[in-house]
Amino acid sequence: MQKILVTGGAGFIGSNFVRHVYRERPDWLVEVYDSLTYAGNKANLKGLEDRVTLTVADICDESAIDAAVARNDAVVHFAAESHNDNSLFNPWPFVNTNLVGTYHVLEAVRHHQKRLHHISTDEVYGDLKLDDPSKFTPETPYNPSSPYSSTKAGSDLLVRAWVRSFNVKATISNCSNNYGPYQHVEKFIPRQITEILEGRKPKLYGSGANVRDWIHTEDHSSGVLTILEKGKIGETYLIGANGEMQNKEVVELILQIMGKDKNDYDQVNDRPGHDLRYAIDSSKIIDDLGWQPKYTDFRKGLSNTIDWYKDNQDWWKPLKASTEEKYKELNR
Repeated sequence: MQKILVTGGAGFIGSNFVRHVYRERPDWLVEVYDSLTYAGNKANLKGLEDRVTLTVADICDESAIDAAVARNDAVVHFAAESHNDNSLFNPWPFVNTNLVGTYHVLEAVRHHQKRLHHISTDEVYGDLKLDDPSKFTPETPYNPSSPYSSTKAGSDLLVRAWVRSFNVKATISNCSNNYGPYQHVEKFIPRQITEILEGRKPKLYGSGANVRDWIHTEDHSSGVLTILEKGKIGETYLIGANGEMQNKEVVELILQIMGKDKNDYDQVNDRPGHDLRYAIDSSKIIDDLGWQPKYTDFRKGLSNTIDWYKDNQDWWKPLKASTEEKYKELNR
């Protein structure tokens, strides 16, 4: 594998994966394919220009995605609309990008007989009860609860169908919640950090008892690369780092690290259909492929993330005002 196409590679998780490949596979060339919606940013790829190229196009553009797939050896498909709140406000972009777009990617890799790895989320499984000790596994039935998670579930099922019906060489991974640098300020952790940096209280949905399973984006990137190189065609792998924490605990930890009183936050209206708990069982990728997470100290990873947002205010400030206006419309 010398040339890979990364759809959505200018977004948060995609660009961190591109940076990971750039460091770990110095003989590889990467083509980033991104429509540069509000969540994509050329600045996320700064400094990689000698081995990373950017094609600005939509995955729903059939001819453009077909040509891009044809000139690469493999495809890692990150491109997606991915914010739950936005999916409740306007579901159509999620249907179009996550379902129609994935269809076009699948048809292109089918036509050119290329290797595909499809990136998905643990949200396709719905949620777990707060007092339930079980975790999601690759055998957990799908039970999505939002337009976002339902379209991601649909895209996973399309990939599985193309593997079975057309022998497409594809794998799937479902990951837990990523955090780290370059994440858009609409997301939970960067929103809290940037609210504090701008002199406002962070905001917590409802009681904050909801549990998320956090993974540093570097660990997610290494997991994806491991599956791309070693994964068995047709298999689904879950990528997690045993990082379960209540949303309330995360907000309080951010406040403490940033020198504030841990209770100095506002509670706002909860999100409709807000999932209670996510938890990933990553034993399959560990046992079958030998992968291990490295960034398992959440406080340290969170502290480093806070430092990144402090040091890169020119990156996020242009995004902040419009994001908060959107939250005002949603009353959250």
